[in-house]
Amino acid sequence: MNPQAEELNKIIKAKSPVIYDLLSEKGKNIFFPKKGILGQTADAKGTRINATIGAAVEDNGTPMRLGSIESNVKLDPSLVFPYAPSYGRPDIRAKWQSMIYAKNPSLKGKTISLPVVTNALTHGVSMAGYLFVDEGEKVIVPDLFWGNYNLILNHAYGSEINKFNLFKDGGFDLESFKAKLDEGGIGKKVLILNFPNNPTGYTPTVEEQQAIVTIIKESAEKGNRIVVFSDDAYFGLVYEEGIEKESIFAQLCDLHENVLALKVDGPTKEDYVWGFRVGFMTYGIKGGDTELYTALEAKTAGAVRGNISNAANISQSLLLSAFENENYQEQKAAKFEIMNKRYHAVKEALKDERYSEYFTALPYNSGYFMCVQLAEGLDGEKIRKILIDKYSIGIINLNNVIRVAFSAMAASDAKELFEGIYNACKDSKQ
Repeated sequence: MNPQAEELNKIIKAKSPVIYDLLSEKGKNIFFPKKGILGQTADAKGTRINATIGAAVEDNGTPMRLGSIESNVKLDPSLVFPYAPSYGRPDIRAKWQSMIYAKNPSLKGKTISLPVVTNALTHGVSMAGYLFVDEGEKVIVPDLFWGNYNLILNHAYGSEINKFNLFKDGGFDLESFKAKLDEGGIGKKVLILNFPNNPTGYTPTVEEQQAIVTIIKESAEKGNRIVVFSDDAYFGLVYEEGIEKESIFAQLCDLHENVLALKVDGPTKEDYVWGFRVGFMTYGIKGGDTELYTALEAKTAGAVRGNISNAANISQSLLLSAFENENYQEQKAAKFEIMNKRYHAVKEALKDERYSEYFTALPYNSGYFMCVQLAEGLDGEKIRKILIDKYSIGIINLNNVIRVAFSAMAASDAKELFEGIYNACKDSKQ
């Protein structure tokens, strides 16, 4: 093991033996190199002639660039063309942390890490798997989950997706969740909670989220060591009263010494910048302090460096500029209202009682999506093709659960879409 990894492990062991036990073998071995090329480059910062970094500069010391690219970007070249740090730019890391606190008022007074920048949430989940999931380990997820977890955690890291039932009686199935967490005896547990959920667009009620937190705490009190990946891709997009508006991370980050909370989030869906590819990983555990979090940040940045080197500088710069714009909150609120209108148009369209002959809506209240469960005997794939060929409607078929992305359609199209699904179901029976 590299001495720099051993140094980080020593800090983590001293501060939280639980976190050290939760780390995968890759996680134990990874480090951010302070020595070698990076260390020597850091030492040379500020020298008159700096021939260390693997990037080109103009004779005047500014980043070398092509005018045909520079002419399309309003930002200062220093914010666009050079590498960003593997940790992410310090300014956007600090800004995003302050935004996490602002969006989650119950975090007040709690200590969390500085976020580490990733290449959006897919990469964040992948880095979480790198750090905490060994081959053969089980990762607990609901039975309706983002399909990319399979590629990231099962196919890339050799873990086993271990599913609990998401819904019971129109709400979150707390019994199934508890039973899955209890399964296999006392030991390491890896859990992903994704609210609002993809594909269903469901976020727990305030009471349900508190019950989930209680179940996790009771599991930790029994001696289980739990790492919870909070996939907050659709955070903030809640359209009903009584639904939890804060991330579950806010309650888990100081819940128990046996629970490590890892928030994976970013502006992709929140701020409608899907192509920017910027995400964040933020840690919280009861008793966590700056020294512990700095060690975890170093391991995370080392994993990022060994995987993609660093996230795009231009994307981080554009986002920071937006976050600091005086019109940012007003503009974001305007887009939320469009999404809210589409959600309620879907809700209104689904009041048609005829539809229950062929499909029923699964619980939904937030996010980008909602789902309908097809009646027994219907073939979702056949219906999907009829919708495209006959009605010019595109949906996603997930084993006879149809996912509708109301985020991608006008509110005025909601009725036509569900009429199309209804008619396609009828057509498929003929």
